[in-house]
Amino acid sequence: MEIDKTQLAKFVNMEDPQSVLDEVRAIVLTVFPDFDFKPVMAVSKDTIDLFRGKYPGYQKCNTVYHDLKHTTDSLLAMTRLIHGAILMGESLSQKSVGMGLIATLLHDTGYIQAREDDSGSGAKYTQTHIERSIEFLDKYYMKRGYSRQDVKDCSDMLRCTGINVVIEKIRFRSREIEILGKMLGTADLIGQMADRTYLEKLLFLYYEFQEGNVGEYKNELDLLGKTLGFQNFTKNRLANELGNVTQYMIHHFKERWSLEADMYAITIDRNIMYLKSILEKLGEKYRDYLRRGGYVKRLEKEGL
Repeated sequence: MEIDKTQLAKFVNMEDPQSVLDEVRAIVLTVFPDFDFKPVMAVSKDTIDLFRGKYPGYQKCNTVYHDLKHTTDSLLAMTRLIHGAILMGESLSQKSVGMGLIATLLHDTGYIQAREDDSGSGAKYTQTHIERSIEFLDKYYMKRGYSRQDVKDCSDMLRCTGINVVIEKIRFRSREIEILGKMLGTADLIGQMADRTYLEKLLFLYYEFQEGNVGEYKNELDLLGKTLGFQNFTKNRLANELGNVTQYMIHHFKERWSLEADMYAITIDRNIMYLKSILEKLGEKYRDYLRRGGYVKRLEKEGL
């Protein structure tokens, strides 16, 4: 079947975690034919179980914005960046790449509530989810015999997803770990902003921020409006603090799909252009034009 190369969402079935994992495996094997996927596959299974409420001691994910799909979106973006970097001559070891993929899978585990945590939702941990994710990673790794150095390397990568974290203050063990950390911080941002339902999910992000006491947003529309400013902030962060590793993406698409384009940048621009048109022309009727994925219907069903 011929793929529609004009839409990022058409390259892989992003709604199906297994399809994403299959593509991750296919990409990595092009640069490391003997790559040992067992550790990554084990963590991916546990991550999926965790978000679906099947992991011992934890509830099902109840944050709609920071959900399993965001994690798999980030994982695929991370893999594509790694692929492009290696094509550009960046020296990355198989072990470090594996750690980078695992850190990506675990980067938002801090939103998941323990089984006995019966107040609110995981959104209440928005401001502390990075450290909670690192705590989960630490416990998870130590049970499986990973070294303390592995834990530190993955934790340092994971910290790069903190939007207010000063990357230059992180004491990375090596340039390799630093680059992978910047890739993870980048994948986390572009993965969510290039989601075909990014604008719809922003409506739920407003309620997550409300519960987590993040920012000062009057309502959904206020958050949508301020997303334009966040886009400018993100461009600066990607280009500077995160080392402009987005440059690697075009090399992935050229090699993998014979397409000389950064489909993430193109898709993000399309999302932002559509958001601008909604804000300029529609005002309070914005929900009428955010109908992908059934998110607005879900909000209405919940009386929001």
